[in-house]
Amino acid sequence: MEPFILHVGRAVALRRDNVDTDQIVPGEFCKRVTKTGYDDALFARWRKEPGFVLDRPEHRGASILLAGRDFGIGSSREHAVWALRDGGFAVVVASGFGDIFRRNATNNGLLLVDLPAPEVQSLMELAEKDPDLAVTVDLRQCRITAAGRDWPFAIEPRARRRLLAGEDPIAATLRHADRITAYERARADWLPVLGGHPRAGE
Repeated sequence: MEPFILHVGRAVALRRDNVDTDQIVPGEFCKRVTKTGYDDALFARWRKEPGFVLDRPEHRGASILLAGRDFGIGSSREHAVWALRDGGFAVVVASGFGDIFRRNATNNGLLLVDLPAPEVQSLMELAEKDPDLAVTVDLRQCRITAAGRDWPFAIEPRARRRLLAGEDPIAATLRHADRITAYERARADWLPVLGGHPRAGE
């Protein structure tokens, strides 16, 4: 997972509230067993609608998704985050996110920015007025800037630290590899081991 420090990209406004994970990636795509290759699944049902905003030529290549209230609610499918990443998005800005979706996003390097609805509305208006507008998302400073304006945001410290370091859960655990090994070596011989495997260091 690549560290997320600063991202500059174009934004697209998805003016829909209560977007659940089934709308982000319909269930039929969740039979796949890989973490990549979901760009065709992203908003698959909505893409059948004529003129769906993400399919408009002026928004192709946008990497910042601006959404309404309560984005990513519903089921816990991690595929929703994979599809957004495969669709080219590095950041989602909305007013509220589903708790499980938020955790899945952090685990996969997708930054979620939670802003009050009026501030998201301001960003949407700017993006709709100028689809080529450059929007900067700075995770170190916790600030979005565009068109001479800025929007500070808050993020849970642990999620921010992991995104800045580019750490998924496995990488975060392996930072403590020495302590894990020491613990395993100190365990009593009569204690069970998983699957009959020898303890670390043996």
